[in-house]
Amino acid sequence: MPDHSDPISDSPQASPPLWRQLQLTAATLASIRAGVSGSVAFEAVEPGLRPGVQALGFQVLRWLGRAEALRRQLAKRTPPPAADALLCTALALAWDGERSPYEPFTLVDQAVEAAKRNPGTRAQASFVNACLRRFLRERDELVSITDREPVAQWNHPRWWIERLKRQHPRDWQRVLAADNNQAPMTLRVNLRKTSVAAFRQGLAAVELPSVPVGASGLQLARARPVSQIPGFAEGECSVQDAAAQVAAPLLLSGLDLRRDAPLRVLDACAAPGGKTAHLLEAAGSAAIEVTALEVDPVRARRIDETLARLGLGAKVVVADASRPADWWDGRAFDAILLDAPCTASGIVRRHPDVRWLRRESDIEQLALQQAMLLAGLWPLVRPGGRLLYCTCSVFFEEGAHQIEAFLAHNTDARLLPSPGHLLPQSGVNARGVPDNALGDHDGFFYALLEKLPR
Repeated sequence: MPDHSDPISDSPQASPPLWRQLQLTAATLASIRAGVSGSVAFEAVEPGLRPGVQALGFQVLRWLGRAEALRRQLAKRTPPPAADALLCTALALAWDGERSPYEPFTLVDQAVEAAKRNPGTRAQASFVNACLRRFLRERDELVSITDREPVAQWNHPRWWIERLKRQHPRDWQRVLAADNNQAPMTLRVNLRKTSVAAFRQGLAAVELPSVPVGASGLQLARARPVSQIPGFAEGECSVQDAAAQVAAPLLLSGLDLRRDAPLRVLDACAAPGGKTAHLLEAAGSAAIEVTALEVDPVRARRIDETLARLGLGAKVVVADASRPADWWDGRAFDAILLDAPCTASGIVRRHPDVRWLRRESDIEQLALQQAMLLAGLWPLVRPGGRLLYCTCSVFFEEGAHQIEAFLAHNTDARLLPSPGHLLPQSGVNARGVPDNALGDHDGFFYALLEKLPR
């Protein structure tokens, strides 16, 4: 599942000639179309060029549906993959002058230059030039024609649009529109080291205005590299979406944090460690033992790095959460956090490649995996204990329907008050303040389950 706790930079920085950036952006698009995740595709770009290419690439992915529809109007046949990726890159960036990072004429000129300078597209340079010059001449008419195509209008696969219409008939348009906006940067203040008010004051001192969201969050007016966030290196804050910050306090609510024996807590799918750390922070001075599971050893190391920066400690175990026999010591847990693998359909703003990589059949497969994890971990909860099931998904199969099926088959489970589906929220009120308590947040699902005595 994509990481929904990491900061994302969407701001172009000083970079090489535009034609070179377009070459690299088109290459990442070609990789993503071939099935490579966006994080891996952008990681392949050399570090000095990556910020600018990622900024352009994110915009291309957000408007890829429109770009592909325009390309179909301009070319009767789909060109070779490299040329098509370059053509769609230019169209995605140039189709809307208000959103374009450069003048459309400049983009067209530099895209043609990019085609000429790449041996893989040189033979199609004249074709790319002809298509883009025609686009400039007929842009308004071509855009009007593609307005009639839902995929072009909403920039999501058709199956995704139709599923949202069925499951969220009142909110589907708002969700799709939010997905095409840049995600905000939200911080979680480490209340073990400072207060929200004090940290906010420190941000303001370096001209980083913020708005409080949730119990310990601050949403920045504009994103900044973490190296520019005062106190980040010292562990006074972490980057975490406001909806993701709901997990730890919700799981710990109602549990006896003052008892003598340490509270045993399991974070079942823990990497990169944001929620693991939040559990420890939210417990305050209470005695708590947290075990963090992660099946991927590389990602497990990121949990250690996260905890070390924050000055926190947990037992990090590399193991498969669905196979307790391999790692469980037989002692029941007071609380389990299951942030299950999912489609990541709620965090498309941060990972705009997800919508193009997912297939409709993935939902059923992931729902089966989620059900297996629930079935495998539920016996590990002590009577009176709790399990918090969450996914960063807007689809019912990974949220409401999953929990309905679980409750139907587990009579010792009771659903406690929970947020359910939190849909992506994008917007502020007339005073420039986020229009709900969590501010501008990602999409999540939460269900808090209590284990009843038999």
